[in-house]
Amino acid sequence: MPNRLLALPLVLGAAALALTGCATSSGSGGGSGDDTVRVVASTNVYGSIVEAIGGDHVAVTSILDDPSQDPHSFESSATTQLAVSKADLLIENGGGYDDFMTTLADASDTKADTINVVKLSGLDEGGDAEFNEHVFYSYPTMVKLVADVSKRLGELDSADKAEFTKNAAALTTKLEGLESETADLKTRYAGEKVAYTEPVPGYLFDAIGLDNVTPEAFSEAIEEGDDVPPAALNDTLKLFSKGTVKLLAYNDQTSSPETEQVKKAADDAGIPVVGVTETLPKGEDYVSWQQANIDAVQAALQK
Repeated sequence: MPNRLLALPLVLGAAALALTGCATSSGSGGGSGDDTVRVVASTNVYGSIVEAIGGDHVAVTSILDDPSQDPHSFESSATTQLAVSKADLLIENGGGYDDFMTTLADASDTKADTINVVKLSGLDEGGDAEFNEHVFYSYPTMVKLVADVSKRLGELDSADKAEFTKNAAALTTKLEGLESETADLKTRYAGEKVAYTEPVPGYLFDAIGLDNVTPEAFSEAIEEGDDVPPAALNDTLKLFSKGTVKLLAYNDQTSSPETEQVKKAADDAGIPVVGVTETLPKGEDYVSWQQANIDAVQAALQK
């Protein structure tokens, strides 16, 4: 799979590192005292998980955390580079999704370890050119991540290890609750046909047993920012005009004339459109965000 987010050009020194888009941060990231563990995450999805485990003992910088921006491109500054250089721990999605993290790390003198969530997941067995790198919609993967983050924070701050372990256990219980909900939905909706503009919620659909019938040529072109083959667009539009699918999952953070056309086709056919995102909406944490996704999918399937 080609890079999901644009790779960051290597720029050394104090000059800004720039691409199109937007970069923001949460937490104090790099400006904390020596008793605080500094963590830099590629997106606020992972930043939220670290904050839930580390509490006041971590300072988290989330490079991408603006839900109004297209996460496929971003702008980074010398401030972001400084946060990476001072980090105790880095978290990247991996799988070609956020290669800018490697570029940032290489451009700094950081000695921090990196958690690559795709590698941690074990979902990419190799040889699959169309591997879905949106592993943050995989709850079993997030359970693995919680355990790994807790372990690493405990190694970096042994005095607060017990608190990290306690917080991780509480978060794991919530994640297992999400798994239980999707398993219950699977008993009722397994085999229902659905579509998406991009495979962002693919692992959630898999957990519920839904059958994605979106033409691969359509979703792949949208994901890569390429022109959609006319035949693929026509086949996708037919899913709605013929009432083949129960819902359309629409990536609210990216749009194109083709995705807007597909969304209109779903609306015109009375087929529910479920908005999905790749970063956390403002005011949400990971669990509340995913709970809202589950609820929205369930509501659409019930119609």
